[in-house]
Amino acid sequence: MPDAFEFREIGVFKCDAEYKHDIPRQGVFNQNRVGKIILNKGENFEQGLRGLEGFERIWIIFVLNRNSSWKPIVSPPVQTATQKRIGVFASRAPYRPNMIGLSCVKLLSVEGNVITVDESDILNDTPILDIKPYIPKADAFPEAVAGWVDEQVISKFELIKSDLFEKQNKFLQGLNSDLFNIAKVQLEENPFNIERKRIKFNKDQTSGVLSYRMFRIAFSIENQTITLKQIYSGYSKDELNTLEDKYNDKDIHRQFTQNFN
Repeated sequence: MPDAFEFREIGVFKCDAEYKHDIPRQGVFNQNRVGKIILNKGENFEQGLRGLEGFERIWIIFVLNRNSSWKPIVSPPVQTATQKRIGVFASRAPYRPNMIGLSCVKLLSVEGNVITVDESDILNDTPILDIKPYIPKADAFPEAVAGWVDEQVISKFELIKSDLFEKQNKFLQGLNSDLFNIAKVQLEENPFNIERKRIKFNKDQTSGVLSYRMFRIAFSIENQTITLKQIYSGYSKDELNTLEDKYNDKDIHRQFTQNFN
């Protein structure tokens, strides 16, 4: 047996999610965020896709290429009364000894070497290692005990868009940025878990600000409803007037502030 196995990517994943804050903890919570697997050309991978179009879901095996180290103990996204920290092998955290990810996604279409999917938790430019069909009678065990996950208490919130937020978000969608989907990922479940979210609340936690890259989303909370009030830039006027552009996003912020100043 060899000392190590070598794997090569069969393609790459393409979508608009660039950072971990762009995606939810599981792909099923990421509806209507379409992505594409682009398989390498010239390797007969198109033939390997024959018959795949008849499946509703597929497994994607990929490389967690944004990580450079692993952690034996991790913090679960939703902690329980008895489980604040868990072993990495009892979790789906990306900090693994071998940087291999697994995601069950919804298959939309297969065209040539391009596979279009929905409900993924995979970032843009992620290397793809393999694709397998999801077979319910072999892969689904809905009555199976799920350990500490069964102890989780999920606090769900409804998101409402103000007229101003709606107008601002439509403008940003035209610039290939959708902050409503980002807000859903961060605020729909357990928004008060600020250890895992870039959120600042006021003292009585009736309002707050969600940070996404250099954009800010102001919101208010009443009972189980969150109202997204408005979007504003995290750059000051002086910062927008400088040539330095560390995140390569100042042009979008300049256009935004010119329209919504």
